[in-house]
Amino acid sequence: MAEFLSLKEAVSRHINDGDTVAMEGFTHLIPFAAGHEIIRQEKRDLTLIRMTPDLVYDQMIGAGCAKKLIFSWGGNPGVGSLHRLRDAVERGWPNQLEILEHSHAAMACAYEAGAAGLPLAVLRGYIGSDLPKVNEQIKFIECPFTGEKLAAVPSVRPDVSVVHAQRADRKGNVLVEGIIGIQKEAVLAAKRSIVTVEEVVDDLGASVNACVLPSWAITAIAEAPKGAKPSYALGYYDRDNAFYKEWDGIARDRDAFQAWLNENVFENGGA
Repeated sequence: MAEFLSLKEAVSRHINDGDTVAMEGFTHLIPFAAGHEIIRQEKRDLTLIRMTPDLVYDQMIGAGCAKKLIFSWGGNPGVGSLHRLRDAVERGWPNQLEILEHSHAAMACAYEAGAAGLPLAVLRGYIGSDLPKVNEQIKFIECPFTGEKLAAVPSVRPDVSVVHAQRADRKGNVLVEGIIGIQKEAVLAAKRSIVTVEEVVDDLGASVNACVLPSWAITAIAEAPKGAKPSYALGYYDRDNAFYKEWDGIARDRDAFQAWLNENVFENGGA
């Protein structure tokens, strides 16, 4: 059952060095506040999983939190490359980063399989692709019923999944509204989960067919207003497009990045 904790305590208690950590949110509700707390606590040797690693993982990788990245697309949306990620992969700064790339379809299927407690996901895909040449996790199997050649990948079953959402009620149920990526499956697939929310309320006000994460599926809830900035939270604030553009210049230079990290994450507590 979900326990209400401060974000600092939730990260300290539930994310350990060496863990496999998934932080999901598709353009929307990206858990930046949680990522910054992981940086502040100097978590190390993490295997990071995310379908679309963008600025939050660029920051965590540049801060030295990660040893491996499992993903299906990486970049600064609408702007260009992730320069801290590239520096880690190409030049080993601040440490060498191992990467494992999948397709979006494979990652989505792998999360769904993990949420169902299955060891692998099966999909039609990767036929004719070069990814199997560089990703040893991609295998091919024969359907026992039709003889069709299918791709198989391991399910995603993180030690910890971290997502951001709009609201939690006082019983520990969480409402996710707007663009929903793979957050529900990420939480259900994980051994432990941390959900940051804009606010805690008496009544979620959930509409019919709303995405509600039940209390029993969540380990910890932390109230973190504006916890998705500079991404956006439907009904609370807009995307800070200007910052995404500014990040390109900040992240290109190691000294500029470290100065930004010190000022905005360490000294100002992620504000």
